[in-house]
Order: sequence, then structure tokens, then C-alpha cells
Amino acid sequence: MSLQSFVAPFIVPPGKKISLAKDYDPDYHADYLTKEDAQEQLREGIERLAKFQDMLYAQNTYALLIVLQAMDAAGKDGVIKHVMSGLNPQGCQVFSFKAPSSEELDHDYLWRSFKALPERGRIGIFNRSYYEETLVVRVHPELLQAQQLPAAMKDKRIWKRRFEEINTFEKYLVHNGIVVLKFFLYVSKDEQKKRFLERIDRPEKNWKFSLADANERKYWDDYMQAYEDLFNHTSTEWAPWHIIPADRKWFTRLAVAGTIYSKLAELDLHYPSVSEARKLELAKVREVLENEV
Repeated sequence: MSLQSFVAPFIVPPGKKISLAKDYDPDYHADYLTKEDAQEQLREGIERLAKFQDMLYAQNTYALLIVLQAMDAAGKDGVIKHVMSGLNPQGCQVFSFKAPSSEELDHDYLWRSFKALPERGRIGIFNRSYYEETLVVRVHPELLQAQQLPAAMKDKRIWKRRFEEINTFEKYLVHNGIVVLKFFLYVSKDEQKKRFLERIDRPEKNWKFSLADANERKYWDDYMQAYEDLFNHTSTEWAPWHIIPADRKWFTRLAVAGTIYSKLAELDLHYPSVSEARKLELAKVREVLENEV
């Protein structure tokens, strides 16, 4: 199977309305692929990603923005750790967006994201993102009321407006050489419960769990509805969503790595060409070095 055909089922087709529950399976893991095969392919894929990253950095034309969204315990941290493990830290930056600070609330909701965008030649990862402003804020209306917006802007059309604003924002990024790759790690409610219990049972995982995480499960259906509406309005030709099955971590990591590799392969990355004058200069440097006593 080609990489393109492997990645294709995860893409939310722009302009088509999808049903999260009917069209995507959080436990999908490709019957022809074993866990051991996937882990080996991931190791090989990370080596290839490292080569692409080196060319991305040297070419200094494009940047890659990876957006990770998911319910708690879906594996965002694991994806960052395992998929990006072989990359050069100098060319990669990760931002985890928590609840906005008082300073951030004094600005528009995209302000802190603008500040964190990757420079040319670099890969930026948003662990959660500006999409939280159409998810958690939508599920918990009291958060919207606390935002310092004009009263007229807190009407029922706010979500449609934000979808339009985000689409325009992402188009602006793409037009300026920042490639946007968006992933939703789709974990089932049962698997999330299993992982929460594991975090309680393992002392080294206790810090990753709180009562608030468990309480959010009460809003599961609301979140799924909000995500589905988000996908149907913000999966675009220039920045489509990828819904990645997340019940099996080994498959999740391979699918994300394969999608990133496939996108970088489309960019025609290469090392900068060296002029004839530069080649002559390098030849002189070689001569000096070889003639050292």
C-alpha cells in the first residue's frame, strides 16, 4: 500500500459533512499491520522525517505547523514524544495552550497563537490550539461570558464567525509558506476511562490526572457534537483535518508520522544550491586544510 492511500482515509473531505460516529472508528488499526510492523515502520519513518527536517531548515522557505486536538488521554503527549523523537530540537518547538491568562484575555483569541507560530525552516507543534475557542468555550458557555467581547458578538452566530476567521487565518499562513497539518486523535470513551484508571494505578502517572479531567466526561456527547461541527466547517483544501484512530497508540503514532512525512514529501524540499564562486571558495578552504602542517 502506498503512503498516500494509507493516509487518505483519515482526511476529512473539504466541503463534505461527516458523522464522527458513523464515518470514523477510534479502534481502526489496519488489519494487515501488526504492532511490531508498525513500530518498525515508525523507526524508519522517524529517520526519514529527520532528513526532511534538515532540508526544511536549510531551505528556510517553508515552516510546518502541526495542530494536535483531542480529548484527554488520547495520546497527544505520546505522539509528540515518539513521533518527533528523532528530530533536531533546534528546528522544532512545542507550545501547550492552557486556559488563557488575564493578559491573553485582553487580546483577541488568536493573539497567543500568532506569537507562537514557527519561523521559516522550523516545525511548530500546538498541543491544543486556537480551536479550543470553538470547543471548550462552546461546551462551557460561562467561559465565553467571561471573555471581554462586545455583547453583540456573543450571539448564536459566534461559532460560525470563528470558523470563518480561523479558515481565513490558516489560508493566510499557507499563503506565507506555513503549512498547516491538523490532527484530531479520536479516542473512544471506553478507552479514555481505561487510561484514566491506569493513571490512577501508576504513581508516575498520577500527576497527569485530576478530578476535573474525570468531570469533563459528563460532557462527552457535547464535545463530540462540537468537534463534528468544527470538522464540517474548518476542513479546507488548504488545511484539511485528519481524524486519527487513537485507541491503539502504536497505530496512532504511525498514522501521524506517515501523514507528516507525506506532506513534507509534497514540498519539493532540497538543500540550497551552491554557486560556482562558493565552490571555488570551498576548494581553497580544502587546500588550506590539507596543507596544514
